[in-house]
Amino acid sequence: MEGNVFPEEFPDAVLFSCTLNSVRSPMAEGLMKHLYGTRAYVDSAGAREGVLDGFVIAVMAEMGIDMSGHNPKSFEDLTDNYFDVIIALSPEAQHHAVELTRTLACEVEFWNTFDPTIVEGSREERLDAYRMVRDYLKKKLIQRFGEPE
Repeated sequence: MEGNVFPEEFPDAVLFSCTLNSVRSPMAEGLMKHLYGTRAYVDSAGAREGVLDGFVIAVMAEMGIDMSGHNPKSFEDLTDNYFDVIIALSPEAQHHAVELTRTLACEVEFWNTFDPTIVEGSREERLDAYRMVRDYLKKKLIQRFGEPE
């Protein structure tokens, strides 16, 4: 879906998923909560459980978002599986989301998102890759859910 969602179509519950719930999906979760507050229940999970990446904490802190308390989890760790939309950020996550939603009335969207962990180089070069992903996700969120109030 392109463009802004009308307020009455704003989802009640959104799940972001990526491969390890350590970089992309926590960023998306943190950004969604930062931009839209409590308008929707927001969570994130990975196809597999990983360890939160320190670069995520650093680049999100630049926007005033504290991610230090994020605990990565997998789809199996979710306590609730009622979501209006699952936004998968990696192919592996998309596969898991489709499997999860076979028996649920839930929309699955795929935002193929670059994995910044593959970037090598100096600390600053690596941070720039994480910033690029953060900024891309923020732009996608505003395109999908509208300007924050």
